[in-house]
Amino acid sequence: MDPELFLVIGLVVGGFSIPSIMGALADGRVPRAASIAVMVSGVLIVLAIRDRPGGVALADIPDIFVSVVGRYIY
Repeated sequence: MDPELFLVIGLVVGGFSIPSIMGALADGRVPRAASIAVMVSGVLIVLAIRDRPGGVALADIPDIFVSVVGRYIY
C-alpha cells in the first residue's frame, strides 16, 4: 500500500484516540481501546516513515495529508 496513506490513517487514528484517552481517565477507567488505537497509530506512522524514500519531514505532513485526501476523494 501507499506509505502516504499509512501516514494519514495513522495520524487520524492517533488524533481520534486522544479524546478516548481523556474520557477514560476522567471516568477513572483504564483506556484499553485508546491504548490499542495509539499502538496501531504508531505502527502505521513508523511503516510510513520507513517505507517512504527519504523519510518524512514535519513540514511535509500537511502536503501529504492534502494530497492523500484529494487522491482518494476526487
